[in-house]
Amino acid sequence: MLQYTIKRLLLTIPTFLFISLLLFLVLNIAPGRPGAANSGQQGESTQQEQKESFRIFKEQFNLDKPILLNMRFNDTQEEVREWLVAAYNLEGNATAAERIAAQETLDDHGNYLVRHLLPLLADPDIEVRKVANNVLIPASQLRFVSERRGDIDAARKQNREISKRNQRVKGWVWDGDLSEAEQAALAAGWKDWYAENQADYTWTTTEKAEAFFFDTRFAKYWSNLVHLDFGISTADRRPVFETVLSKLKYSLSLTFISVILAYTIAVPIGVFSAIRQGTRLDSAVTVVLFVMYSLPTFFTGTVLLRLLTEGEPVSWFPTGNFQTMTSDPMTTWELLKDIVWHLVLPIATYTSVSLAALSRYARAGVIEVIRADYIRTARAKGLPEPVVILKHAVRNGMIPILTLLGGLLPSLVAGSVIIEVVFNIPGMGQYIYDAINLRDYNAVMAVLLTSSMLALLGILISDLSYAFVDPRISFD
Repeated sequence: MLQYTIKRLLLTIPTFLFISLLLFLVLNIAPGRPGAANSGQQGESTQQEQKESFRIFKEQFNLDKPILLNMRFNDTQEEVREWLVAAYNLEGNATAAERIAAQETLDDHGNYLVRHLLPLLADPDIEVRKVANNVLIPASQLRFVSERRGDIDAARKQNREISKRNQRVKGWVWDGDLSEAEQAALAAGWKDWYAENQADYTWTTTEKAEAFFFDTRFAKYWSNLVHLDFGISTADRRPVFETVLSKLKYSLSLTFISVILAYTIAVPIGVFSAIRQGTRLDSAVTVVLFVMYSLPTFFTGTVLLRLLTEGEPVSWFPTGNFQTMTSDPMTTWELLKDIVWHLVLPIATYTSVSLAALSRYARAGVIEVIRADYIRTARAKGLPEPVVILKHAVRNGMIPILTLLGGLLPSLVAGSVIIEVVFNIPGMGQYIYDAINLRDYNAVMAVLLTSSMLALLGILISDLSYAFVDPRISFD
C-alpha cells in the first residue's frame, strides 16, 4: 500500500498542474478583466495620471503579460508604428474599437517596444515622433521587484534604484509644439539613455526562450504559488492567503459539523431502510428523504429563515451572521452559545440535503451486500442477525459512502456558497461569491486551487479506505 500511495501522490503533481492551467485559462480568457473601469474607458482617458495608475495596477497583477506564451520580442518597428497611428488616430480613420485595442497593445507590450520606438523619434511625420516619444516614457519603466518574500532589504534597495532610474525619463514629455532644436535635444537625451540601458531592452536567443515560457501571467503566478503566495487581492489589496485563513474558521465550523451530523444520521437510516426493504416504513422513509433531497438549498434556507427567525410565526433564531455583532464583551461560554445559536439553521439546511443523499447510498450499498453468498453463509453458521448486519453487511456495504468521502475535504474548506450567502456567513463560500462578482482573479484561483488539491487528496484517502472495509481489495 505504501508504494501505491507514493505513486498516487507523485501523480497528484502533474494533475494539479493541469488543473491550475485549466482554471487559469478559463479565468483569463473570460470577458473583461479587473480594474478596467479605472483605465478611463480602457486607455482613452486623456488624464496621464489616471493612465499611469492603471498601468501600475496591471503590472502589479501581471495583467499586462500574455496569458500562456510570450512572442512580444518578435514585435517589429512597422507593427509598432501601426499601433501608434491607430491608438492616436493620426490618420483620422481608426474606429473606437481599433483605438482601444491599439492603446491596450501599446500599454501591455511595455519594455518590448523601446528598441522600436527610439528609431521612430526620427520619423518623417512629426505627430508620429511626438506620440512615439510620449509612449516611450511608460514603455521604458522597469518593473519593481516583490518585497513580500526573500531579502526584503535588498529588494527595497533595488526598488529605490529602479525608482530613481524611472523618474529620470518621466519629465521628457513632448507637450505642445517643440522647436527643431528642442526635438533634437530630446532625441539625443533618449539616445544617450538607451546607450546606458540597452541591455535591459534587447534579448539574446536564450533570453527570448526564457521570455517565451516564463514572462507570462501563468509562469508568474506559478512562481508565486510554489512559495504558497496566492498573490494580492485586486479588490482590497490584501494578501489572498491571509484572507483565506481568516475565512476558513467560518466554513469549517459550518461544514464540519454538518458532515458529521449527516453521516451520523444517514448511515443508520440507510441500514434500517435496507433491512426493512419493501415495507411500508421503508416506503415512508424513502418518500420523506426524496422530498428533502428535491428541495433546493436556497429554498430550504429561505423557508427556515421566514418561519423561525425574527418575524412570523416565531423568532427563535437570529436571521443570519456567524455571531452577534456587539461591542459588549462576552465570556467564552457566552460566545460559544451565541455562535451555536447562529449556526443552528445553516447546519440544518446543509445537513438536510446531504442527509437524504447519503442515506440512499448507504441503503443501496447494504442491500447489495446482504444478498451476497457470504452473508447467507454467516447466517447458516448461526450468527445472530445483528452481528451479521453490523459486522459483515454494513462494513462491506460502506464502499459507496467512502466514495463520497472524496468530495468532503474540498467542501470543508470551500464551504457552501448558497448557504453562506443566504445566512450571511462570512466564510469561504461567500468569499468566492464576492470575488467572482468583483473579478478578483487571485481570490477565485486561491479558493479553487485549494479545493482542487483537497479533492485529489480526498480521492486518495477514499481509495485507501476501501482496503480497510473490504479485505478483498488490495493495492499490493
